[in-house]
Amino acid sequence: MKTYQSDQIRNIALLGNTGSGKTILAETMMFEGKVIDRKGTIEAKNTVSDHTEIEQQNERSIFSTVLYTEFNENKLNIIDTPGSDDFVGAVISSMHPVDLGLMVINAQHGVEVGTEIFARHAEKLGKSMVFAINQLDHDKANFDQTIESLKVSFGSKVAIVQYPVNAGPDFNAIIDVLVMKMYKFKGDTGEREILDIPAEEMDKAKELQNTLIETSAENDEKLMEKFFDQGTLSEDEMREGIREGLLLRGMFPVFCVSGKRSIGVKRLMEFIINVCPSPDKYPASKTKDGKEISCSSSEPASLFVFKTAVESHIGEVNYFKVMSGKVTEGMDMVNTTNDGKERISQLFVVAGKKREKVTELIAGDIGAAVKLKNTKTNHTLSAPGKNIDFESLVFPNAKFRTAIKAKNEADTEKLGEYLNRAHQEDPTINIEYSKELRQIILSGQGEHHLNILRWQLLNLYKIDVDFLPPRIPYRETITKIAQADYRHRKQSGGAGQFGEVHMVIEPYVEGAPDPVKFKINGREINISVRGKDEIKLDWGGKLIFYNCIVGGSIDARFLPAILKGIMERIEQGPLTGSYARDIRVSVYDGKMHPVDSNEISFKLAGRNAFRTAFKNAGPKIMEPVYEVEVLVPADKMGDVMSDLQNRRSIILGMDSVKGFEKINARVPLAELNKYSTALSSLTSGRATYSMKFIDYEQVPADIQEKLLKAYEEESEEE
Repeated sequence: MKTYQSDQIRNIALLGNTGSGKTILAETMMFEGKVIDRKGTIEAKNTVSDHTEIEQQNERSIFSTVLYTEFNENKLNIIDTPGSDDFVGAVISSMHPVDLGLMVINAQHGVEVGTEIFARHAEKLGKSMVFAINQLDHDKANFDQTIESLKVSFGSKVAIVQYPVNAGPDFNAIIDVLVMKMYKFKGDTGEREILDIPAEEMDKAKELQNTLIETSAENDEKLMEKFFDQGTLSEDEMREGIREGLLLRGMFPVFCVSGKRSIGVKRLMEFIINVCPSPDKYPASKTKDGKEISCSSSEPASLFVFKTAVESHIGEVNYFKVMSGKVTEGMDMVNTTNDGKERISQLFVVAGKKREKVTELIAGDIGAAVKLKNTKTNHTLSAPGKNIDFESLVFPNAKFRTAIKAKNEADTEKLGEYLNRAHQEDPTINIEYSKELRQIILSGQGEHHLNILRWQLLNLYKIDVDFLPPRIPYRETITKIAQADYRHRKQSGGAGQFGEVHMVIEPYVEGAPDPVKFKINGREINISVRGKDEIKLDWGGKLIFYNCIVGGSIDARFLPAILKGIMERIEQGPLTGSYARDIRVSVYDGKMHPVDSNEISFKLAGRNAFRTAFKNAGPKIMEPVYEVEVLVPADKMGDVMSDLQNRRSIILGMDSVKGFEKINARVPLAELNKYSTALSSLTSGRATYSMKFIDYEQVPADIQEKLLKAYEEESEEE
């Protein structure tokens, strides 16, 4: 392959809902560019993109696939992305190296939930967007309704460049109002005739062209002035206006295709090459320290790794975009993310499983490298001494969690190794080895997301696992003051054990003054603070430990042991074994023995005194609460609201967003188990949601009783 310069490269991500036809469109684009000599099909399981066994079984994209095609002396880098929100991590990482999101719309359904989700990510990342209305050859295709749904969601930025003459099973002609020609196609070969627009279509074509001219002019002041003066623009001026509109996200051109029948695909590729800006025309990329790095071959070499995959017989494959300069085979680079040194021993351009070796890649191009020592997704490599480190990809919070356990204990270590590998390949898969819950907690974007991982563990790595209900990380705290004392005495021949501790515990409140006196059961206890330890707990909240010993009733050397005993009980709370938090402890009296007192005695005395006081201090169980944002079609609003109310939620507000209803609610984590599955079932997959941790709140009394009873039964069984 020849070396392409920055202005000869276009980088696009195929976006869209599951079933919109992205994979077949990619297949046709590669066929038109002669990268493949035969088009595959989903049914035959022989497409370049969905080449893994699990994708072929599911007949849908699960992973992003890096592809390319060569067309009219230019190179199109294409990334085919999954259409399900469960695999949104692959979509986000794919959008980083591209400049254009080609949003594929199923002409039968118009805007779907996947369209909305991925368009929001494109907006957040500032990516240009073009709509390709696909499957116009289907008998239920409806172009006008599809355009209407696009305008509801995206407003006046939707700019029709093409419309179909005869959408439906006989679809074979498109009118292009940019060039004012009709394209007529013969069979499924992609072969086309370029004809004059028929008289019966001319009025409609002219009306749409005028709208396109106005929209194009709005993106450039000079063009706007010319439009006002002359009332029109030339074809080249329209292209210039569209190019500016794409750079500014000021317009979203609409094209018509049938990827399956090769209709309109070549013309779409021509538009991307002739009108869409090349990587060097987009704004400079920012580094973590705020520097701007231009996509220019004259800049120092740098690349950003947006995807890491592990392939059998090869190992790790790192997919990257050359952000600046020129990357050559055998080049020494520095990993500025971890200060490691790397050598690019081999460079490849990639089309699915097919890798073609190249000697160099220029700024803006996308490629792959193998056998890098310690480079992963989100890492930057730069020329030595240049210290270029690009901003990292930001992935959404997890929405689905489960506990995972190897069925065979002997596989536990191997399971950990492959779970860590899975996280490297897909950063939206998160693994937590929870000491608190005594479980491995696996979290991701949905039940299907994690079921795919389970399939991989079993079929690729031969590890059979169970998914178990994840325990909830409750917290325990107190609501009032309580006093307790405990004497630990043990005599078993020789030196014994003796320690006695008196303490008062109370709720911790930020900013409260240190204690002076306590009134408990009608009795006043005056104290004098001699020392204070403020411990910020790893799991949130604080423990404040006061030394209030006077008169030497307990030697100062035993106070750390008392604190250690208290910490042991805080790490395994008296109510349910959960972590305790936000407590102040004042040790004000006690007794010791000149011979039998030792650290173990006071640790046990402190632990048991704290346990007794805790149970008398109005103990409460706290549960994690999340803020949940649900985007749901209006006709499913009632069902979703009813379901949320059954989950003990508090509705914070509702709003309308581009044809969808948005619900904000606070929901306990305990009620969100398998919520993604339930929401999908309620809305036929048309709704989506996000969630983030907010705070801990007290559980209702009836639920606390159930938790206490369950913990007692579990303790008895153990």
